[in-house]
Amino acid sequence: MFINGQWVAAASGKEFEVTDPATGEVIGSVPDGDARDATAAVAAADAAFAGWSTTTAAHRADLLYAAWRLMTERAGQLAELMTREQGKPLKASRAEVAYASDFVKFYAEEATRVTGEWLPSARPEQRFLVLRQPVGVVAMVTPWNYPISMLTRKMGPALAAGCTLVLKPAEATPLCARAVFEIFIEAGFPAGVINLVTAADPAPIGEVFTSDPLVRKIAFTGSTAVGRKLAGAAAGNLKRVSVELGGHAPFIVFPDADPVRAAKGAAALKFLNAGQACISPNRLYVHESQAESFISTMKDRVSAIQAGNGFADGVGIGPLVNEAAVAKVEAQVDDAVAKGAAALVGGHRLVDGDFSRGHFFAPTLLTGVADGMDIYRNETFGPVAPVITYSDTDDVLALANDTNYGLAAYVYTQDLSTAIRAFEGLRFGIIGINDVNPTAASAPFGGMKDSGIGREGSHEGIAEYLETKLGGFAL
Repeated sequence: MFINGQWVAAASGKEFEVTDPATGEVIGSVPDGDARDATAAVAAADAAFAGWSTTTAAHRADLLYAAWRLMTERAGQLAELMTREQGKPLKASRAEVAYASDFVKFYAEEATRVTGEWLPSARPEQRFLVLRQPVGVVAMVTPWNYPISMLTRKMGPALAAGCTLVLKPAEATPLCARAVFEIFIEAGFPAGVINLVTAADPAPIGEVFTSDPLVRKIAFTGSTAVGRKLAGAAAGNLKRVSVELGGHAPFIVFPDADPVRAAKGAAALKFLNAGQACISPNRLYVHESQAESFISTMKDRVSAIQAGNGFADGVGIGPLVNEAAVAKVEAQVDDAVAKGAAALVGGHRLVDGDFSRGHFFAPTLLTGVADGMDIYRNETFGPVAPVITYSDTDDVLALANDTNYGLAAYVYTQDLSTAIRAFEGLRFGIIGINDVNPTAASAPFGGMKDSGIGREGSHEGIAEYLETKLGGFAL
């Protein structure tokens, strides 16, 4: 772990192993931290805050630019490590490293754009001055599905704002986090400003993060269930919270859309990262007039997706993260088929040959999906595309909104009025209109309802790490 400028073992002396989800091979080990390590890391971050928060924005920007350059130079190494530790195809890992680098560069630029303002007063002898200052020590918890970009999407704005931080990465992908920290350390960030705690059991770390009075903000990406617990505990201690949680994204194909184009977009997005993405479409609503063409195109596309080790040529999806993930996907597919859905492609585990050593599920296309099936209501987080046909366009937005989640939604239409009505009417934080990649470092990312609180990316992302202070001056 990295605490107060030093690589250290866990207080307990324990370690835990990290395995390749495609092969089951042990690829490394890291310290198994506990509450003592988290407390030490928080104390180090607090001690460093006074000095770091008073550095100039230009200095913080220079260090972030240095980290960006190093990350760019080592993009190939980082991508290979990600594929080995997380499992996604190497091409996808390279894309993620580029995305992660974008956040570092964007917030190097954004650091110098944090400004205050003069406000007028009704009293002629009074002036108001507004400052925006860093919130303090930030505790961060990041997920395994995007093990590098989810770090920089939090670290970039926090450091740009002048905050210090303690980060606990997912238990499945601590090696990627360590590699990112090595880059930021080499870039020159002072001791105590960035701290890394790894642990096989996240619960004791989370308890420190939510209860220690030195922590002023929690930033979390992960499941809604865990996010709810963290946010609830943090609220009891009046800590600021940003949580980016689960999703159950609708993908609506209107009657005027090009069904072939829509199907190609759906296939590309649904099977990205083996479906292990919070913005992955979980309900594909296709108008009955377009269903045949859409399903035919989807069937061809899904049938052509090759599962396997992310280092192999031609592989489109890698393994799921663990056995529990495979069991969840299998249970949802079996439930849907038992209740009348049809698996036109896939629908089963992959267990033969090299697949036997990892956690694989076949790319799957389900038709005849309807309410009452588990997959209709609950996030899958796996390579399954469930198609739902509808007949009434007046009802489809209501169907899409009928979920507790509110992260992402997608619409395919060639009519501007339909697009605007859908954009305004869908209760989701991110809407892709004929677009399956509505994300960028410069764009706000986040959801509504059970999908989260706050935004990451864009100028809104750095605002999450700033307090507003008012000065009233009597002349």
